[in-house]
Amino acid sequence: MSEPKLRAKELDAADGLAAQRAEFVLDEGDGGSGGEAVYLDGNSLGALPVAVPGRVEDVVRRQWGELRIRSWTEEGWWTAPERIGDRIAPLVGAAAGQIVVGDSTSVNVFKAVVGAVRLARSADGAAGPARDEIVVDATTFPTDGYIAESAARMTGCTLRPVPPSEIPDALGDRTAAVLLNHVDYRTGRLHDLPALTAAVHAAGAYIVWDLCHSAGALPVGLDEHGVDLAVGCTYKYLNGGPGAPAYLYVRAELQDRFDSPLPGWNSHAEPFGMRPEYAPAPGALRGRVGTPDILSMLALEAALDVWDGVTVEAVRAKSLALTDFFLECVEAYVPEGRVACLTPRPHGERGSQIALRCPDAGDVMKRLIERGVVGDFRHPDVLRFGFTPLYVGFADTERAARVLAEVLAETGV
Repeated sequence: MSEPKLRAKELDAADGLAAQRAEFVLDEGDGGSGGEAVYLDGNSLGALPVAVPGRVEDVVRRQWGELRIRSWTEEGWWTAPERIGDRIAPLVGAAAGQIVVGDSTSVNVFKAVVGAVRLARSADGAAGPARDEIVVDATTFPTDGYIAESAARMTGCTLRPVPPSEIPDALGDRTAAVLLNHVDYRTGRLHDLPALTAAVHAAGAYIVWDLCHSAGALPVGLDEHGVDLAVGCTYKYLNGGPGAPAYLYVRAELQDRFDSPLPGWNSHAEPFGMRPEYAPAPGALRGRVGTPDILSMLALEAALDVWDGVTVEAVRAKSLALTDFFLECVEAYVPEGRVACLTPRPHGERGSQIALRCPDAGDVMKRLIERGVVGDFRHPDVLRFGFTPLYVGFADTERAARVLAEVLAETGV
């Protein structure tokens, strides 16, 4: 490999997405040891798009402050959940009319898992054994596991944690629903969505995918691969802001049978009829529950403007180039044996982050942040670096690896 700094300059000069960096509010000042600050934590909280503050000010001052209740119709507040869902849809490979935005990821996981069990049981009817098992990714983000366990108790199912690689062999005629993470939040491992979805369907069960660490970073292909249900947050690679609402995807062919465990007035066929009996709205709208969180939802809508003219395929190509280059730089700068890469090297098994294991990782990350290289730490010994191609460049990547080497040398780790 040529000298890393020179290589970084060459790669940045050829970067077709380099102009997108100007669409974000970034700290371009000194990071603490010379050079610019480097933000590699977009897999936890995406950077602020420059269009968001002005749009939110308009929502607060004019739409809320002046129009008030009229904004529900005149400014499109009422239709925001499905309108913004349609903007997210191309980023996850879905046609319009299948995604509704609202609530948190946890709430949407609950809707999806219970809904999947109900779909499985309604499909089977009285034939065959009762489908009374929910399979969950044994390495899942903790909240997904908590929600799956609660959903199992609510539906009278047994919860069975299984490593993703063992899922196909674990399925049977009692499996109702399977909840999997597309990308492992600790290691950045990308799981095989097409193959695992096909295996779940072959067993007669329904699949729920958590896309929190993949949406906006790589192609997902929900429609192409026949995914049943999916959920995801919008504050990571979609840059929607802290606490931005999540989304729920229900495949079009299943929508008329989707039975949400959280029916609310917002998902009623006649929301202003105030009828005592619940009648679900058609299509994706039945995934709504209560009054939408308008301020954060419209901030998300503004944030999605950064995707205008950008393809997920281009983002994925740069993501792989960035993470490849980071590993090359780490190998060039960090003495062998000082860190171990937990993220798979093959492109087909990698998300958009690199996870490195090292002793005293918490202290190492603290020192990195003090020097302007912002990643994050996961207990007990993992350094995570998230690469958001819309605003991370190759010079950023080289500097992060170089500062990491300096910190490791100083700490003697």
